[in-house]
Amino acid sequence: MTSNDTDPRASDPHASDDLPAKAAKRRDGLFIRVYFGDGRHLGPGMVDLLETIRTERSILSAARKMGMSYRRAWLLVDEIGRNFHAPVVVTHPGRRGHGTDLTPFGERLIALYREIEDASATASRSAVEELRAALAVAPAREPEKAEG
Repeated sequence: MTSNDTDPRASDPHASDDLPAKAAKRRDGLFIRVYFGDGRHLGPGMVDLLETIRTERSILSAARKMGMSYRRAWLLVDEIGRNFHAPVVVTHPGRRGHGTDLTPFGERLIALYREIEDASATASRSAVEELRAALAVAPAREPEKAEG
């Protein structure tokens, strides 16, 4: 088990699908979460996980690469799968290292989400640039002190 297994989000399949803090990177721009009006949603963490599964061909390897527990990754994949009529992933039990592939619908899901992201970014580009130009100078960050 990893230290993320104690993360309360790991046991709650309805928690935010954002990346764990240690895996998060400095982000810039819009982050789209599509809500379907009945409590279900599709967000950037879910799509990032599907893309990583596509690359790694394994839920476990994708979870490790993203810095989340296998349980958290599996719960997200399960949630995505229950949200749609068509399966998103297909697993091949017994295979070591390459036990999961995206289905054609899983690929389409990623493409549709990225299309929504791109269209939203294009539509809001000038407003975001105006907001960015109005930002105050960021204060210098103090270096973290080592515990000891």
